[in-house]
Amino acid sequence: MKRMTGKAASVAVVAFFATAATGCGGGDSGGSSASASPSASLSFSASASASAGPAAGTVATATGALGTFLVDGDGRTLYLFEADTSAKSTCTGTCAAAWPPVTVTAEPVADKGAKADLLGTTTRGDGKKEVTYNGHPLYYFGGDTKAGDTKGQGSTAFGATWYVIDPAGKKVTGPASPSGQPTSGRPTGGGY
Repeated sequence: MKRMTGKAASVAVVAFFATAATGCGGGDSGGSSASASPSASLSFSASASASAGPAAGTVATATGALGTFLVDGDGRTLYLFEADTSAKSTCTGTCAAAWPPVTVTAEPVADKGAKADLLGTTTRGDGKKEVTYNGHPLYYFGGDTKAGDTKGQGSTAFGATWYVIDPAGKKVTGPASPSGQPTSGRPTGGGY
């Protein structure tokens, strides 16, 4: 077997890592990984970024202590920010690092309990498409670590209150459960 030398070995190593990087999913701060969706790509990033889940770009529902509320296809809870008085997001910079916007590269999809006619997108200042529901830009909370966590519920970070959203597109005003876990049923998508 021939050995590679110098430049040829360097090119082979770079090609290997480039191929590995494009074929591997990243993990969020919860340590999970996921695969890409043929219909849309969803980004989730707090302190670290995650690749799109198998149901990326999907909005569904879960049932917990707060009632029935919106989650993504991997069971991550979705929030609205009361400072957003239109479909235009006001959460940028440090706010968006703590409350990552739900972004897609294709049209979002409604699943189990979510209403397709309430889904939409808005363009953020950075040009990314953020998912909206009933005109509310959607966000994750960086402190939620498991599917169904609702630890961001009622937070007043960044000058306004954050709420989970019911399937009709209205804020849910109840307090978060101590564990943040659903009390019945299972979030759509099996967790993350």
